[in-house]
Amino acid sequence: MVKLTKIYTRGGDGGDSGLVDGSRLSKSHTRFAAIGDVDEANATIGFARAVATVGSATDRFLAGIQNDLFDLGADLATPGEIPGALRLSEGRAESLEAEIDALTEQLGPLTSFVLPGGREVAARLHMARTQVRRAERTVINLNLSSPLNPEILKYLNRLSDLLFQMARAENDMGRADVLWKPGGNA
Repeated sequence: MVKLTKIYTRGGDGGDSGLVDGSRLSKSHTRFAAIGDVDEANATIGFARAVATVGSATDRFLAGIQNDLFDLGADLATPGEIPGALRLSEGRAESLEAEIDALTEQLGPLTSFVLPGGREVAARLHMARTQVRRAERTVINLNLSSPLNPEILKYLNRLSDLLFQMARAENDMGRADVLWKPGGNA
């Protein structure tokens, strides 16, 4: 259990911050960019939860995702091999796939690309999806120089797909989706 007795430490006043292994890096390092982008994605998911029906399947699933993203952030903050370190566990991406498949069965096939929007919770889920995609790009960049737990990349890739399908489900099972009309303004 985490216990924080003090919120500020002054340790980062010089522009660096500590990792789980005790090492310090510049806050501009790609590792902190990845951690920050995952944190932003998590906050945006919380923003979507704020308008989801309390206790609904969407709310409960998003709560689980937020916890997974904290585990993922801890994994990113732990370079190298540290015995007992918290890592995003194997199988988390597969749990997202199961939910994607269940939603896809209910939604039916797409006939056009979907524009981000529709109902408020759906629009916020689309926003979260774009934040997750940005986090994924940053994590991929970090992985090029510092190999990461492969579960992280799989999870972020599946998560953006799940958020897309959840947005469609929240848009009256796709009936309130805003569809792209190619050349519609020509």
